[in-house]
Amino acid sequence: MHRRYRLSRSKDFDAVYRHGMSASTRYLTLHWFPRDGDPSGEPRLGLAVPRSVGTAVSRNRIKRQLREAWRARLEQVPEGKDYVLVARPGLSEPAESRGGEWLAAEIGEMLEKVRS
Repeated sequence: MHRRYRLSRSKDFDAVYRHGMSASTRYLTLHWFPRDGDPSGEPRLGLAVPRSVGTAVSRNRIKRQLREAWRARLEQVPEGKDYVLVARPGLSEPAESRGGEWLAAEIGEMLEKVRS
């Protein structure tokens, strides 16, 4: 995923959190917010992996896995929206044992909620 399709500024994250909607599973929460100025533009993703998820090494591994799983589901992601994917405590163990396909399925489950 190219950097231009990532959220990086604090004000972008705040807008998604404050004005957007969310859907959750046991291990992930997805927040989304439609962009007013660009309704047909590429979706942008921000990742939030708090310290409660694990050590710095495991958090960075989870971020890489989440970006890869998001990239695998990119054709299913509705355009013109900003997304923030938040990892919840306990994600590192199943992500490690079940692999990237499981993580992509978890993201796909939340994307179904976005479309409805």
